[in-house]
Amino acid sequence: MRIERELMRGAGPVAVLKLLQKGEMYGYEVVAALAARSEGVLDMGQSTLYPMLYNLEAKGLVVGVWREAASGRDRKYYRLTAKGQKRLAAEEKQWRSLAVAMAKLGVLDAPAREVMA
Repeated sequence: MRIERELMRGAGPVAVLKLLQKGEMYGYEVVAALAARSEGVLDMGQSTLYPMLYNLEAKGLVVGVWREAASGRDRKYYRLTAKGQKRLAAEEKQWRSLAVAMAKLGVLDAPAREVMA
């Protein structure tokens, strides 16, 4: 199931920040990790991801550094900044609150509610 554009606008940046919290990645790694870890729900193309990364970089939430990869290609690796870590913590609180509220409305099924508890 693919997420509609409007919902992805809110979920996408948070998901990217969360991935980068675990360590730096280059763009294609982010795309692949989002698709794999979300079982395809947060699957996005590079044409969606790169503008998102540029926006996060412009806001000071991530920083990109060009480096030569093992393959010999130059790649831009992104990592979370201290400001990005603070934003992620605030966003996680909001997402948890939203998920709890949706569970109380019956939008989430029982197993999903148990995972969030």
